[in-house]
Amino acid sequence: MKYGKRNRSTLYRLLLLGAFSGTLAWDLLERALSYASVQIAMGVGPVGMDLHVLSFFIYLNPGTLLGIAGAIYLFRSL
Repeated sequence: MKYGKRNRSTLYRLLLLGAFSGTLAWDLLERALSYASVQIAMGVGPVGMDLHVLSFFIYLNPGTLLGIAGAIYLFRSL
């Protein structure tokens, strides 16, 4: 699918879903490997915003980037 004004929201939703699922999958992989006594910690601290009423943070790791790349690939293949 080509990027255009009509499908911009679809791309943004896929990017958000890809980043979230990639972050979650990488965290699960790290936890599973820690049970096997293999320690890896390839992440950046929390990135986000805090408005004292509402706060939003996401932990960036290689899974986040892989999830975003997968979302872009999925969008182009649609």
